[in-house]
Amino acid sequence: MPARMPVQPGDSPDARAKAGSTHIGFILLQDYSMIAFANAVETLRMANYLSRRPLYRWSVVSPDQTVALASNGLAVAAIGDLGSLSECQQLFVCGGVNIRHNTSDTVRRLLRQCASYGVPMGGLCTGAYALASAGLLDGYRCAIHWENLAAIREEFPKVRFSSEVFVIDRDRITCSGGTAPLHLMLHLVRAQHGARLMMDISEQFLVERLRSSDDRQRIPQPACIGPGYQHLTEAAALMAARIEEPLPLAELARAVALSLRQLERLFHRYFSMNPAQYYMNLRLHRAQELLTHSSLRIMQITVACGFQSSSHFCKAYRSLFGHSPSEERRRHIGGAKPHAATWRASPSAARRVRLAPASLPDFGPLTRAAACDSISTSFVNAKAERRQYQCTASDADEVHG
Repeated sequence: MPARMPVQPGDSPDARAKAGSTHIGFILLQDYSMIAFANAVETLRMANYLSRRPLYRWSVVSPDQTVALASNGLAVAAIGDLGSLSECQQLFVCGGVNIRHNTSDTVRRLLRQCASYGVPMGGLCTGAYALASAGLLDGYRCAIHWENLAAIREEFPKVRFSSEVFVIDRDRITCSGGTAPLHLMLHLVRAQHGARLMMDISEQFLVERLRSSDDRQRIPQPACIGPGYQHLTEAAALMAARIEEPLPLAELARAVALSLRQLERLFHRYFSMNPAQYYMNLRLHRAQELLTHSSLRIMQITVACGFQSSSHFCKAYRSLFGHSPSEERRRHIGGAKPHAATWRASPSAARRVRLAPASLPDFGPLTRAAACDSISTSFVNAKAERRQYQCTASDADEVHG
């Protein structure tokens, strides 16, 4: 972290207080997540309030120096200007919805300029996308909101995206959205000012448990927890890790040390559906994420989500969501449009680690989430070019939409 401003003889008390505080900059992109930004700033404010010292101060700027509206339509007045960013000890890009559209060349130039200061940089919610787009996350691990995770992994193959709540990798600090920035800032406060202050802030905000950096963003949420819940979460995690090439249910049951009949009973008990229905819904929701947050063509998404037939994919999608994949893309406001540029699949852990029935790893309870993340599926690969799709005339428009 860059050194704080030196104190000169004769400086005022205000200048001395500023020199002893950590200056954090927030760059607000249009449609940023208000809850993510507020959770970060309020944690810093409470640290100052409880310590009765100005431990933190912050600058809030907009890349184009206009008012940045949050996704809820509210605006936060800028506190500082672009020149103040060079004085910061940490910088965070605050993103939200429509992150692709709101990451302009102006934003990328600003972020590269900030990186030239040598200041640790991070992203809140979808802010990691802007950093990756500017080439500032190559070779780093980072976190981003789960809704964007599937689409962004293939777009930036040099970045190691994680499903963790937040990630601190050298001079890059990234976290997902919602309340995750609160937990990130609590960890930063503890690292700088001790566990006592961190716990006092948690009590003020009624935070029952401090989430760690390796907590996963999403876990299955059945109506209640009871016998077999651990097996259920393990099965769901394996399903999420094998989207492109779905595991046969018999293999899935063996991987979690259950019979197929026991697995079916658990899914009926907690989700009111059988494992096949849950798996199908999981794949279709992944397809929806790719349709609304990526520029992949629908045929590529078909392969990415494990469908052998484009007509089957279109029919299943319409059955669950009530409209076709091409209609989904058209109705998504601000969604990325397919482009004609050549798409290349990047190698992924799923290509390198095949889960054969006899070689399914026996994950320990503490490492299972990390292991599932490490075998995260590659959405489209070279075999998409080898597959032949037999489409009816009525499916053709949807497949190439």
